[in-house]
Amino acid sequence: MSAPLGAPWPASAGRDGGALVLGGVSAPALAAEHGTPAYVLDESDFRARARAYRAAFADAFEAIGTGVDVYYAGKALLTVAVARWAREEGLRVDTASGGELAVALRAGVPGAELGLHGNNKSDGEIDAALVAGVGRIIVDSLAEVDRVAALAAARGVAAPVMVRVTTGVHAGGHEFISTAHEDQKFGLSVNAGPDGGDAPAMQALLRVQERPSLRLLGIHSHIGSQILDGAGFVEAARAVLRLRADLAARTGVLVEEVDLGGGYGIAYLPGEETVDPFTIARDIAHAVATASAELGTALPRISIEPGRAIVGPSGVTLYTVGTVKPVLVTGDDGATFTRLYVSVDGGMSDNIRPALYGARYHAELANRTSTAAPALARVVGKHCESGDIVLQEIRLPGDIAAGDLLAVAATGAYGRSMASNYNLLPRPPVVAVADGASCVIVRRETVDDLLALDQG
Repeated sequence: MSAPLGAPWPASAGRDGGALVLGGVSAPALAAEHGTPAYVLDESDFRARARAYRAAFADAFEAIGTGVDVYYAGKALLTVAVARWAREEGLRVDTASGGELAVALRAGVPGAELGLHGNNKSDGEIDAALVAGVGRIIVDSLAEVDRVAALAAARGVAAPVMVRVTTGVHAGGHEFISTAHEDQKFGLSVNAGPDGGDAPAMQALLRVQERPSLRLLGIHSHIGSQILDGAGFVEAARAVLRLRADLAARTGVLVEEVDLGGGYGIAYLPGEETVDPFTIARDIAHAVATASAELGTALPRISIEPGRAIVGPSGVTLYTVGTVKPVLVTGDDGATFTRLYVSVDGGMSDNIRPALYGARYHAELANRTSTAAPALARVVGKHCESGDIVLQEIRLPGDIAAGDLLAVAATGAYGRSMASNYNLLPRPPVVAVADGASCVIVRRETVDDLLALDQG
C-alpha cells in the first residue's frame, strides 16, 4: 500500500493498486459489501485521537497541579459503538438530548460519566437524566434552574448541575456555530444588564445555591466550533474564572469545576491547519494557572468536550457516481468555460453542512487512479434542490464516469448526526473499519423503515 494520504484523511488511508484503502479495507470492497452512500469510520483513528486529547490535557493540567475530565461531545456522532470506544479510551460522554442519553446508556456508559446539555430540555429529558444518575446537568436558563430543582425534589435527590454562561468571546467557523457571543440562544451572560444589577449568570449561580435539591458543581462555557486559534479559549477561561471568584466573594463558595467546552478545529482540505491538542492544552492550562493566581483562587478541576476533533477526521463518506454532465458556464468576465457536474447517490440528506454553513470538503476518486487531465467539477447530490451541492468546486479526473466511487474526507462529524430523509431517502449506514475488516455499527435505513412510521 502507498504511504498514508495525510490530512484530511484518517491515519490509515492510503492506496493499493489505485484504490483507496481505509482501515485496511479497499473502497471497492466496502461498496460491494455495504453499498453506497455509506459513512465509513476508522475505529483505530477515532481511538488514537481520543487518547491524544485525554493525554494532552491530563499532562498539561497535571503540570499546573489540577485534574481534567475529557467528555466526548456526542452531538458530533453518537452510536452505541462510538460511545463504547470513547469510554474504553478513558473519555466520558456529553449528550444533548434524551435520545443521545439513551444511546450512551445503552452503550454501558455509567450515568455518573455522562452530562446532559440543551437550551430547552423537556421535563422528560431532565427526569431521565435524574433516573440515570447523570454526573451533571448543564442548566441553560433561570427558568430551567427552577424546573430541574422541582423535578429533583420530586424524586428526593440532589441534582448535580453546572450553569452555562456566555462570555462574549466570539469564535468559530460560522456565525451559526459561534456560541458565546451575547445575541444567541445558549447560556446566561456574565455581563450585567443596563440596570446595573447582577448579571444573568450570577443570578443563576445564586439561585442554584438557594435550592436544596440542587448541587452546584461549577460553571460551563462553550465558545463555538471549528476554532483553530487558542486565544478564544484563553479569554473565555479568564472570564469564567473571574465569575467563579466573584461568586466566592459573594457566597464564600468556590465552585470546584470549570468546563471550557470544545470546538477544536480540524482540517477539511489538504494543507489546512488543524488544532494540535498538546499545544492548545498547554495554552489553556497556562491561562487557567495565571488567572487563578491573579485572582487568588485555588485551581479548579477542568473539563473539556471535544467532538469533531476526535470523530471528524476518522470518517469518510463513500458515494457512487451517477450522471456526469458537462455544462458550459459564462464567468463574470464574460468568458465561457466547461464545468463538470458530477452527481452522486447521496447529497444534502447525508451531509447538510455545505448547504447550511457553506462548508468545504475534499474528495478523491476511490476505485482507481487516473492519468486524465483534471477537470473543473462540482459534486452534487440527487435531491430535488439546486442547493444540493456536496463540493462547490474541485478538480477531478476528466474521465470520471458513472460507476466510479468518490470518497469525501473528514465527514465523521455532523454527517450522520445531522442526516435527514429529505426526498424520503433512507439514511446511509455507518460502517466501522479496523485491521482489514469492516462491520456495520448502524445499519442502512430501508423504505420499509420509512413506511413503518407512516400511519396512513
